Amino acid sequence: MRLIDVAHARSGDKGDSVNIGLIARDRSDYPLLVREVTAERVAHHFAGVCLGEVKRYELPNLGALNFILTSALGGGGTTSLRVDAQGKAMGEALLFMEIDV
Repeated sequence: MRLIDVAHARSGDKGDSVNIGLIARDRSDYPLLVREVTAERVAHHFAGVCLGEVKRYELPNLGALNFILTSALGGGGTTSLRVDAQGKAMGEALLFMEIDV
């Protein structure tokens, strides 16, 4: 299944880094997100876009994961020539990642 079936996301930028919040639609699906959506899998999903490190932070009290993708915006909002220089669409792009259930 795709993440969009069990989660929603928000994303934005901090300089040349993207911040993606991935939130379980149902709290009972949070362990599934923790198991399936690793930093390594997110890095693979954004290969060629994210040129730096991917860090994952667990937020169990919110049923959410937070990812920081470094070197992912071609220099950042004021210097990048990318269509989405502020990372607003990257949360939506993550929702199309397939996971095993």
